[in-house]
Amino acid sequence: MRFAVLGAGGWGTAFSRLLASSGHETVLWGRDPGQAKAIARDRRNAKYLPDVELPSEHLYVSSDLEASLAQDVLVLAVPSFGVAAMLDRIGPHIDRSAVVINLAKGIDRASKQTMSELIERVLPAASVFTLSGPSHAEEVGRDIPTAVVLAGRDLQLGERLQREIATPRFRVYLSEDIRGVELCGTVKNVIALASGISDGLGYGDNSRGALITRGLAEMVRFGRTFGVRDATFFGLSGLGDLVATCTSNHSRNRYVGFRLGRGDPLERILGEMDMVAEGVYATTIVHEMACERGIEMPITEAVHRLLHGEADPLSLVDEIMTRAPKREGA
Repeated sequence: MRFAVLGAGGWGTAFSRLLASSGHETVLWGRDPGQAKAIARDRRNAKYLPDVELPSEHLYVSSDLEASLAQDVLVLAVPSFGVAAMLDRIGPHIDRSAVVINLAKGIDRASKQTMSELIERVLPAASVFTLSGPSHAEEVGRDIPTAVVLAGRDLQLGERLQREIATPRFRVYLSEDIRGVELCGTVKNVIALASGISDGLGYGDNSRGALITRGLAEMVRFGRTFGVRDATFFGLSGLGDLVATCTSNHSRNRYVGFRLGRGDPLERILGEMDMVAEGVYATTIVHEMACERGIEMPITEAVHRLLHGEADPLSLVDEIMTRAPKREGA
């Protein structure tokens, strides 16, 4: 199969390398012509994935969007807040029954739709999948063993994609619960911010373990309201990605939280970052959806208040720790 990976950030670059290294003709599209030329020339993405060498065969780098779309599978590797605009750009130029794989982990702010729902609204005849799980670009780019989940409704096509994408170092599981996979991938970024805040305050493993566990409880309460299957919470896109994102030095969300815990202003943190921390955008959306549905999510609420300057990290920890006693599992 031939692939077009739209978005030359770290994950888009690592995923295009994975595909090309398996012999798939792959186009990596980047919006910056200068960056695209540099990647094509140096076989390295100096800005987003500098330590990973890209193959010289099967991988083509381009800034010509329309020409890049003439492939069997389109992979959206742009941040969640950029997916709607990307769909507007590519919609007139692709087959309405295209095969689309989404890599973004977030919810559209304007519509409160998951990425697959957003894609299906613009391309109602498309076969849509989402790839998620604990998969930092820095490690996938170095062929460190990784397992992910590919979620979609067309399982027959999904099985073919599963075989095409998988490598001996990149194991792909299949799921029908695409909405569940996407909601889990969104909420875990919010909890990762909280974990980073705890680390930035100088707290330790006890605090981090508690946040991951109670964060999982929030993910379950949130997801069940929207029909997420229980198996998804405890799969790669749920617990697996939650643990990786809350503990890894590669995690941009944990990094933002860590600096917030140290007292750095959010504007300065984001201004100094080249990459996107999806949790900053997801927090407000998840908080709004939880309030609309009456879902109790104290960690999410605390992070939301901190991001909006309504509280400081220490006071929020006190609030969470001194909440009314309750039974575990409630």
